[in-house]
Amino acid sequence: MDAYFEMFSGISGNMILGALIDLGLDPEALKNELKKLGLEDEYEMKIEKVSRSHIGGTYVDVKLKGHEHEEHEEHHHEHHHGRNLEDINEIIERSDLSKNVKEKSKAIFLNLAKAESKVHRVDIDEIHFHEVGAVDAIIDIVGSVTGMELLGIDKIYASAINTGQGYVMAAHGKLPVPAPATAEMLKNVPIYSSGTEKELTTPTGASIITTLSSYFGPRPIMKVERIGYGAGTYEIEMPNLLRISVGRVEKSANRIKIVEANIDDMNPQFYDYVMEKLFENGALDVYFTPIQMKKNRPATKISVIVSDENLEKVNKVLLEQTTTLGVRIIDAEREILDRKTEEMTTQWGKIRIKLGMINGKTVNFAPEYDDCKRIAKEMNVPLKEIYQKIYAEFERSK
Repeated sequence: MDAYFEMFSGISGNMILGALIDLGLDPEALKNELKKLGLEDEYEMKIEKVSRSHIGGTYVDVKLKGHEHEEHEEHHHEHHHGRNLEDINEIIERSDLSKNVKEKSKAIFLNLAKAESKVHRVDIDEIHFHEVGAVDAIIDIVGSVTGMELLGIDKIYASAINTGQGYVMAAHGKLPVPAPATAEMLKNVPIYSSGTEKELTTPTGASIITTLSSYFGPRPIMKVERIGYGAGTYEIEMPNLLRISVGRVEKSANRIKIVEANIDDMNPQFYDYVMEKLFENGALDVYFTPIQMKKNRPATKISVIVSDENLEKVNKVLLEQTTTLGVRIIDAEREILDRKTEEMTTQWGKIRIKLGMINGKTVNFAPEYDDCKRIAKEMNVPLKEIYQKIYAEFERSK
């Protein structure tokens, strides 16, 4: 199942939990999974149906026992306990949560810890992170990953993120919004600030979405089956909600990308290896074109046809394995025949043939080259003769 996160009012851990429950996640099932962390004496989870700008949603509040209530979305950027990354990893690791939940939760905490460590210029092992050690961050993060697993969400797509603006009160005074750790995690992600003088995106929310989603942009073509709204703490100028749509993103085989790079300074022996790596990383086709660049320098244009899902991997190969300083990405569509492979009996034995069809009618036919080559070698027959006889036999059998 695919999910699209719309962050027009930012994102925080409790907004994700609220939206998942709004989508139909059973709160009791979630609470039972979270009990595996062994922290139930330290917090309680309040769930209520609320309205934000006259739109109904679900609000989740993780209240810490023995602490005054803190407004969750503001986050206050303080730690409630002295837990560091190692302590948190231990809590997650010793639980009976699924391997998937453990791995993803630890990855989210690691990204949050890296950001805090960079901002405070302190080694990741020494820092007592603002917020990271707090029980509510553990519940938000592990709860979000668990909730998605329970709902069967395995692929996340995300919109650009509204961070909010202004200042937020922190342990050592005012911090600008987005808070420094949040800003660190949102590098290379489309963000904007509009609509309100509030912190809309918290460090926890930023760490969850940036770890779990590699796509940030407009809604992909999607058949939406269910929609959930997770509420933020306040009424603000716009609906303070996170909207999650769940359904299927259509991965059309007709929509592709063409990635190109012009190269004039690479050892030509490397091209073979680069082509191999591109196919290993999901390229649908790779081809090289001799070109003339400025000052008539001879060069090679590498072209790669690839689906959206493997685009990132293909780009990485080109940027790491060749001397190019950048790539061009072109949107394209392709029309392809329905294809199937059959076996054909010939005087030399069985040979695979590929058929291309339109509405069930065969319009193209080709013998499998490797099979023909093998027979040519074994039987000492010219390759062209094998092709001619197979074509003639196919025409007769039509």
